[in-house]
Amino acid sequence: MELLNTLVDKGLRRELPTREEALAVLATSDDDLLDVVAAAGKVRRHWFGRRVKLNYLVNLKSGLCPEDCSYCSQRLGSRAGILKYTWLKPDQASDAAAAGVAGGAKRVCLVASGRGPTDRDVDRVSETIRTIKEKNEGVEVCACLGLLSDGQAERLREAGADAYNHNLNTSEATYGEITTTHTYADRVDTVEKAHAAGLSACSGLIAGMGESDGDLVDVVFSLRELDPDSVPVNFLIPVEGTPLAKEWNLTPQRCLRILAMVRFVCPDVEVRIAGGREVHLRTMQPLALHLANSIFLGDYLTTEGQAGKADLEMIADAGFEVEGTDQVTLPEHRAAGGCHDAGGCGSDESGGVCGSASASRADEPRPDLVAVRRRGAGTDLAPNA
Repeated sequence: MELLNTLVDKGLRRELPTREEALAVLATSDDDLLDVVAAAGKVRRHWFGRRVKLNYLVNLKSGLCPEDCSYCSQRLGSRAGILKYTWLKPDQASDAAAAGVAGGAKRVCLVASGRGPTDRDVDRVSETIRTIKEKNEGVEVCACLGLLSDGQAERLREAGADAYNHNLNTSEATYGEITTTHTYADRVDTVEKAHAAGLSACSGLIAGMGESDGDLVDVVFSLRELDPDSVPVNFLIPVEGTPLAKEWNLTPQRCLRILAMVRFVCPDVEVRIAGGREVHLRTMQPLALHLANSIFLGDYLTTEGQAGKADLEMIADAGFEVEGTDQVTLPEHRAAGGCHDAGGCGSDESGGVCGSASASRADEPRPDLVAVRRRGAGTDLAPNA
Protein backbone atom coordinates (compact mmCIF):
# COMPACT_ATOMS: atom_id res chain seq x y z
CA MET A 1 0.00 0.00 0.00
CA GLU A 2 1.60 3.26 -1.15
CA LEU A 3 0.18 5.16 1.84
CA LEU A 4 2.05 2.93 4.29
CA ASN A 5 5.33 3.16 2.35
CA THR A 6 5.04 6.94 2.45
CA LEU A 7 4.30 6.97 6.17
CA VAL A 8 7.23 4.69 6.98
CA ASP A 9 9.60 6.91 5.00
CA LYS A 10 8.30 10.00 6.77
CA GLY A 11 8.52 8.31 10.17
CA LEU A 12 12.16 7.37 9.66
CA ARG A 13 12.88 11.02 8.75
CA ARG A 14 10.76 12.43 11.60
CA GLU A 15 8.64 14.17 8.98
CA LEU A 16 5.05 15.11 9.82
CA PRO A 17 2.40 13.23 7.79
CA THR A 18 -0.38 15.23 6.24
CA ARG A 19 -3.72 15.35 7.99
CA GLU A 20 -5.21 13.38 5.10
CA GLU A 21 -2.61 10.62 5.55
CA ALA A 22 -3.33 10.37 9.28
CA LEU A 23 -7.06 10.15 8.60
CA ALA A 24 -6.42 7.48 5.99
CA VAL A 25 -4.72 5.27 8.61
CA LEU A 26 -7.86 5.39 10.76
CA ALA A 27 -9.98 4.55 7.71
CA THR A 28 -8.07 1.43 6.68
CA SER A 29 -9.97 -1.85 6.61
CA ASP A 30 -9.56 -4.87 8.84
CA ASP A 31 -8.12 -6.70 5.82
CA ASP A 32 -5.24 -4.19 5.82
CA LEU A 33 -4.76 -4.10 9.60
CA LEU A 34 -1.68 -6.33 9.80
CA ASP A 35 -0.05 -4.29 7.03
CA VAL A 36 -0.72 -1.12 9.05
CA VAL A 37 0.76 -2.68 12.21
CA ALA A 38 3.81 -3.93 10.30
CA ALA A 39 4.45 -0.51 8.76
CA ALA A 40 4.12 1.40 12.04
CA GLY A 41 6.20 -1.33 13.67
CA LYS A 42 9.12 -0.48 11.38
CA VAL A 43 9.04 3.09 12.67
CA ARG A 44 8.75 1.95 16.30
CA ARG A 45 11.71 -0.45 15.97
CA HIS A 46 13.84 2.14 14.16
CA TRP A 47 13.66 4.52 17.13
CA PHE A 48 13.15 2.15 20.08
CA GLY A 49 14.21 -1.33 19.01
CA ARG A 50 12.30 -4.06 20.85
CA ARG A 51 12.43 -2.38 24.25
CA VAL A 52 9.29 -1.88 26.35
CA LYS A 53 9.38 0.68 29.13
CA LEU A 54 7.31 -0.19 32.20
CA ASN A 55 5.58 2.55 34.21
CA TYR A 56 3.76 2.19 37.53
CA LEU A 57 0.94 4.36 38.88
CA VAL A 58 0.62 5.40 42.51
CA ASN A 59 -2.64 7.19 43.31
CA LEU A 60 -1.59 9.60 46.07
CA LYS A 61 -5.10 10.98 46.68
CA SER A 62 -8.20 9.27 45.34
CA GLY A 63 -11.66 10.63 44.60
CA LEU A 64 -13.52 13.79 45.61
CA CYS A 65 -12.24 15.91 42.72
CA PRO A 66 -14.00 19.26 42.13
CA GLU A 67 -13.58 19.02 38.32
CA ASP A 68 -16.33 17.56 36.11
CA CYS A 69 -14.34 15.57 33.52
CA SER A 70 -16.96 13.21 32.10
CA TYR A 71 -14.60 10.25 31.67
CA CYS A 72 -13.29 10.26 35.24
CA SER A 73 -14.56 8.11 38.12
CA GLN A 74 -13.09 10.65 40.58
CA ARG A 75 -15.05 13.58 39.13
CA LEU A 76 -17.44 15.92 40.87
CA GLY A 77 -20.73 14.08 41.34
CA SER A 78 -19.31 10.65 40.46
CA ARG A 79 -21.44 7.73 41.64
CA ALA A 80 -18.70 5.20 40.95
CA GLY A 81 -17.91 3.01 43.93
CA ILE A 82 -14.20 3.75 43.91
CA LEU A 83 -11.69 4.01 46.76
CA LYS A 84 -11.65 7.46 48.35
CA TYR A 85 -8.79 8.61 50.56
CA THR A 86 -6.71 11.69 51.26
CA TRP A 87 -2.96 12.10 50.74
CA LEU A 88 -0.73 9.09 51.28
CA LYS A 89 2.23 9.74 53.55
CA PRO A 90 5.62 9.75 51.81
CA ASP A 91 6.57 6.36 53.25
CA GLN A 92 3.25 4.84 52.16
CA ALA A 93 3.71 6.18 48.65
CA SER A 94 7.31 4.96 48.59
CA ASP A 95 6.24 1.47 49.63
CA ALA A 96 3.64 1.42 46.86
CA ALA A 97 6.22 2.62 44.35
CA ALA A 98 8.69 -0.04 45.47
CA ALA A 99 6.22 -2.77 44.49
CA GLY A 100 6.13 -1.43 40.93
CA VAL A 101 9.91 -1.08 40.76
CA ALA A 102 10.30 -4.66 42.00
CA GLY A 103 7.99 -5.73 39.16
CA GLY A 104 10.26 -4.08 36.59
CA ALA A 105 8.91 -0.53 36.40
CA LYS A 106 11.46 2.08 35.37
CA ARG A 107 9.18 5.07 36.01
CA VAL A 108 6.80 5.74 38.89
CA CYS A 109 3.89 8.10 38.15
CA LEU A 110 2.56 9.96 41.19
CA VAL A 111 -1.03 11.05 40.59
CA ALA A 112 -3.41 13.05 42.77
CA SER A 113 -7.02 13.99 42.10
CA GLY A 114 -7.95 17.67 42.10
CA ARG A 115 -7.90 20.78 39.92
CA GLY A 116 -4.27 21.44 40.75
CA PRO A 117 -1.88 21.42 43.71
CA THR A 118 -1.61 24.07 46.39
CA ASP A 119 1.89 25.12 47.41
CA ARG A 120 1.50 22.90 50.46
CA ASP A 121 0.59 19.99 48.17
CA VAL A 122 3.77 20.62 46.16
CA ASP A 123 5.77 20.47 49.40
CA ARG A 124 4.09 17.18 50.27
CA VAL A 125 4.71 15.65 46.84
CA SER A 126 8.29 16.95 46.83
CA GLU A 127 8.97 15.07 50.05
CA THR A 128 7.40 11.95 48.53
CA ILE A 129 9.61 12.26 45.42
CA ARG A 130 12.74 12.55 47.54
CA THR A 131 11.72 9.53 49.66
CA ILE A 132 11.07 7.37 46.58
CA LYS A 133 14.37 8.32 44.97
CA GLU A 134 16.34 7.66 48.15
CA LYS A 135 14.91 4.16 48.41
CA ASN A 136 14.85 3.20 44.71
CA GLU A 137 18.08 3.93 42.88
CA GLY A 138 17.71 4.86 39.23
CA VAL A 139 13.92 5.15 39.21
CA GLU A 140 12.29 7.97 37.24
CA VAL A 141 9.47 9.92 38.88
CA CYS A 142 6.67 11.62 36.96
CA ALA A 143 4.16 13.84 38.77
CA CYS A 144 0.55 14.29 37.64
CA LEU A 145 -1.18 16.75 39.94
CA GLY A 146 -3.45 18.74 37.64
CA LEU A 147 -3.10 22.36 36.53
CA LEU A 148 0.14 24.01 37.66
CA SER A 149 0.58 27.55 38.95
CA ASP A 150 3.67 29.62 38.24
CA GLY A 151 6.78 28.26 39.91
CA GLN A 152 5.35 24.88 40.89
CA ALA A 153 6.95 22.94 38.04
CA GLU A 154 10.33 24.37 39.01
CA ARG A 155 9.85 23.25 42.61
CA LEU A 156 8.96 19.73 41.55
CA ARG A 157 12.04 19.66 39.33
CA GLU A 158 14.22 20.78 42.25
CA ALA A 159 12.75 17.97 44.38
CA GLY A 160 13.91 15.42 41.82
CA ALA A 161 10.91 14.96 39.53
CA ASP A 162 11.94 13.87 36.05
CA ALA A 163 8.66 14.44 34.22
CA TYR A 164 5.21 15.95 34.47
CA ASN A 165 2.05 14.49 32.95
CA HIS A 166 -0.98 16.46 31.88
CA ASN A 167 -3.06 15.06 29.02
CA LEU A 168 -4.90 17.09 26.39
CA ASN A 169 -7.39 14.17 26.19
CA THR A 170 -9.38 15.28 23.14
CA SER A 171 -9.47 17.92 20.44
CA GLU A 172 -9.79 21.59 21.26
CA ALA A 173 -13.03 21.76 19.26
CA THR A 174 -14.79 19.17 21.41
CA TYR A 175 -13.08 19.72 24.76
CA GLY A 176 -15.99 21.72 26.17
CA GLU A 177 -18.30 18.73 25.65
CA ILE A 178 -16.16 16.61 27.98
CA THR A 179 -15.19 19.12 30.68
CA THR A 180 -16.60 22.52 31.69
CA THR A 181 -14.67 23.37 34.88
CA HIS A 182 -11.42 24.15 33.03
CA THR A 183 -10.41 24.70 29.43
CA TYR A 184 -8.26 23.07 26.79
CA ALA A 185 -6.01 26.15 26.94
CA ASP A 186 -5.48 25.53 30.68
CA ARG A 187 -4.13 22.08 29.85
CA VAL A 188 -1.82 23.38 27.14
CA ASP A 189 -0.51 26.00 29.57
CA THR A 190 0.43 23.35 32.14
CA VAL A 191 2.32 21.24 29.56
CA GLU A 192 4.21 24.36 28.52
CA LYS A 193 5.03 25.15 32.16
CA ALA A 194 6.51 21.66 32.56
CA HIS A 195 8.61 22.12 29.42
CA ALA A 196 9.86 25.51 30.57
CA ALA A 197 10.92 24.13 33.95
CA GLY A 198 13.10 21.49 32.34
CA LEU A 199 10.79 18.59 33.11
CA SER A 200 10.19 15.91 30.49
CA ALA A 201 6.67 16.69 29.29
CA CYS A 202 4.17 13.84 29.11
CA SER A 203 0.81 14.49 27.44
CA GLY A 204 -1.63 12.24 25.65
CA LEU A 205 -5.24 11.50 24.82
CA ILE A 206 -8.29 9.39 25.60
CA ALA A 207 -9.93 7.52 22.72
CA GLY A 208 -13.45 6.13 22.78
CA MET A 209 -15.39 9.10 24.15
CA GLY A 210 -17.54 9.47 21.03
CA GLU A 211 -15.01 11.55 19.12
CA SER A 212 -14.64 11.57 15.35
CA ASP A 213 -11.60 10.52 13.36
CA GLY A 214 -10.97 14.22 12.81
CA ASP A 215 -10.93 14.85 16.56
CA LEU A 216 -8.36 12.10 17.08
CA VAL A 217 -6.12 13.46 14.36
CA ASP A 218 -6.51 17.02 15.66
CA VAL A 219 -5.46 16.15 19.21
CA VAL A 220 -2.48 14.08 18.04
CA PHE A 221 -1.33 16.90 15.74
CA SER A 222 -1.70 19.31 18.68
CA LEU A 223 0.45 16.98 20.76
CA ARG A 224 3.09 16.89 18.02
CA GLU A 225 3.18 20.69 18.11
CA LEU A 226 3.55 20.71 21.92
CA ASP A 227 6.37 18.18 21.48
CA PRO A 228 6.13 16.07 24.66
CA ASP A 229 8.65 13.28 25.19
CA SER A 230 5.92 10.76 25.93
CA VAL A 231 2.36 10.37 24.66
CA PRO A 232 0.05 8.10 26.68
CA VAL A 233 -2.84 6.70 24.64
CA ASN A 234 -5.75 5.89 26.95
CA PHE A 235 -8.79 3.90 25.84
CA LEU A 236 -11.86 5.00 27.76
CA ILE A 237 -12.76 2.69 30.64
CA PRO A 238 -16.55 3.20 30.89
CA VAL A 239 -16.95 3.09 34.66
CA GLU A 240 -20.50 2.80 35.99
CA GLY A 241 -21.50 6.02 37.75
CA THR A 242 -19.82 8.33 35.23
CA PRO A 243 -21.49 10.20 32.33
CA LEU A 244 -19.62 8.10 29.74
CA ALA A 245 -20.46 4.72 31.27
CA LYS A 246 -22.43 3.70 28.15
CA GLU A 247 -19.73 4.70 25.64
CA TRP A 248 -18.47 1.42 24.20
CA ASN A 249 -17.13 2.62 20.86
CA LEU A 250 -13.88 0.71 20.48
CA THR A 251 -12.85 -2.56 18.89
CA PRO A 252 -9.37 -4.07 19.20
CA GLN A 253 -8.86 -3.23 15.53
CA ARG A 254 -9.86 0.39 16.09
CA CYS A 255 -7.41 0.65 19.00
CA LEU A 256 -4.56 -0.69 16.88
CA ARG A 257 -5.31 1.80 14.10
CA ILE A 258 -5.29 4.66 16.61
CA LEU A 259 -1.93 3.55 18.03
CA ALA A 260 -0.50 3.24 14.52
CA MET A 261 -1.68 6.74 13.63
CA VAL A 262 -0.08 8.14 16.79
CA ARG A 263 3.18 6.38 15.98
CA PHE A 264 3.26 7.79 12.44
CA VAL A 265 2.56 11.34 13.67
CA CYS A 266 4.90 11.05 16.68
CA PRO A 267 7.56 8.62 15.42
CA ASP A 268 10.36 9.22 17.90
CA VAL A 269 8.45 9.79 21.14
CA GLU A 270 7.61 7.32 23.88
CA VAL A 271 4.13 6.14 22.89
CA ARG A 272 2.52 4.49 25.92
CA ILE A 273 -0.46 2.17 25.95
CA ALA A 274 -2.21 3.49 29.03
CA GLY A 275 -5.61 2.88 30.64
CA GLY A 276 -8.09 0.51 29.05
CA ARG A 277 -5.83 -1.78 27.02
CA GLU A 278 -7.11 -4.89 28.81
CA VAL A 279 -10.73 -3.80 28.29
CA HIS A 280 -10.53 -2.92 24.60
CA LEU A 281 -7.45 -4.61 23.08
CA ARG A 282 -7.96 -7.78 25.10
CA THR A 283 -6.23 -10.75 23.41
CA MET A 284 -4.72 -8.43 20.80
CA GLN A 285 -2.56 -6.58 23.33
CA PRO A 286 0.67 -8.21 22.07
CA LEU A 287 0.13 -6.68 18.61
CA ALA A 288 0.03 -3.25 20.22
CA LEU A 289 3.61 -3.71 21.44
CA HIS A 290 4.66 -3.40 17.79
CA LEU A 291 3.28 0.15 17.86
CA ALA A 292 3.92 1.45 21.38
CA ASN A 293 7.18 1.18 23.32
CA SER A 294 5.75 1.76 26.80
CA ILE A 295 2.95 0.42 29.00
CA PHE A 296 1.63 0.74 32.54
CA LEU A 297 2.35 -2.25 34.72
CA GLY A 298 -0.45 -3.58 36.93
CA ASP A 299 -3.39 -1.48 38.14
CA TYR A 300 -4.58 2.00 37.21
CA LEU A 301 -5.83 4.83 39.42
CA THR A 302 -9.28 3.50 40.30
CA THR A 303 -9.61 0.33 38.22
CA GLU A 304 -7.69 -2.92 38.10
CA GLY A 305 -5.36 -3.80 35.27
CA GLN A 306 -3.90 -7.04 34.04
CA ALA A 307 -1.77 -8.97 36.54
CA GLY A 308 1.80 -7.69 36.52
CA LYS A 309 3.12 -11.22 35.93
CA ALA A 310 0.89 -11.53 32.86
CA ASP A 311 2.25 -8.23 31.51
CA LEU A 312 5.82 -9.50 31.79
CA GLU A 313 4.93 -12.83 30.18
CA MET A 314 3.15 -11.04 27.33
CA ILE A 315 6.21 -8.89 26.62
CA ALA A 316 8.53 -11.89 26.58
CA ASP A 317 6.20 -14.07 24.52
CA ALA A 318 5.83 -11.32 21.90
CA GLY A 319 9.62 -11.19 21.50
CA PHE A 320 10.20 -7.87 23.27
CA GLU A 321 12.36 -7.03 26.28
CA VAL A 322 11.78 -4.89 29.37
CA GLU A 323 13.82 -1.69 29.28
CA GLY A 324 16.33 -1.47 32.12
CA THR A 325 17.17 1.50 34.31
CA ASP A 326 20.59 1.62 32.64
CA GLN A 327 19.03 2.17 29.22
CA VAL A 328 17.99 5.55 27.82
CA THR A 329 14.40 5.51 26.61
CA LEU A 330 14.47 8.29 24.05
CA PRO A 331 16.54 8.50 20.87
CA GLU A 332 19.77 10.44 21.31
CA HIS A 333 18.53 13.63 19.63
CA ARG A 334 15.59 13.83 22.06
CA ALA A 335 17.39 12.66 25.18
CA ALA A 336 19.94 15.40 24.64
CA GLY A 337 17.16 17.97 24.92
CA GLY A 338 17.77 19.48 21.50
CA CYS A 339 14.49 18.57 19.84
CA HIS A 340 11.95 20.83 21.50
CA ASP A 341 11.31 23.51 18.92
CA ALA A 342 8.03 25.08 17.98
CA GLY A 343 7.42 22.77 15.04
CA GLY A 344 8.22 19.57 16.88
CA CYS A 345 10.49 17.02 15.23
CA GLY A 346 8.48 13.90 15.74
CA SER A 347 7.06 14.82 18.63
CA ASP A 348 -6.27 7.71 33.86
CA GLU A 349 -9.93 7.51 29.97
CA SER A 350 -18.63 10.17 16.61
CA GLY A 351 -16.13 8.71 14.26
CA GLY A 352 -17.57 5.57 12.79
CA VAL A 353 -15.91 2.55 14.33
CA CYS A 354 -14.18 0.53 11.64
CA GLY A 355 -14.29 -3.21 12.03
CA SER A 356 -16.44 -5.91 10.60
CA ALA A 357 -19.53 -7.03 12.47
CA SER A 358 -20.04 -10.65 13.44
CA ALA A 359 -22.50 -12.76 15.37
CA SER A 360 -20.75 -11.59 18.54
CA ARG A 361 -19.79 -7.94 18.09
CA ALA A 362 -16.24 -7.05 19.07
CA ASP A 363 -17.36 -3.63 20.28
CA GLU A 364 -20.28 -4.76 22.40
CA PRO A 365 -20.21 -3.49 26.01
CA ARG A 366 -17.98 -5.55 28.30
CA PRO A 367 -18.64 -4.21 31.80
CA ASP A 368 -17.42 -7.56 33.12
CA LEU A 369 -13.90 -6.43 32.22
CA VAL A 370 -14.11 -3.25 34.35
CA ALA A 371 -13.14 -3.91 37.96
CA VAL A 372 -12.81 -1.15 40.56
CA ARG A 373 -9.41 -1.22 42.26
CA ARG A 374 -9.62 -2.64 45.79
CA ARG A 375 -5.92 -3.29 46.43
CA GLY A 376 -2.68 -1.36 46.63
CA ALA A 377 -2.47 2.34 47.57
CA GLY A 378 -5.13 3.37 50.06
CA THR A 379 -5.81 -0.22 51.19
CA ASP A 380 -4.19 -2.86 53.39
CA LEU A 381 -3.89 -5.31 50.49
CA ALA A 382 -0.78 -5.93 48.41
CA PRO A 383 -0.62 -4.03 45.10
CA ASN A 384 -0.70 -5.62 41.68
CA ALA A 385 2.77 -5.33 40.18
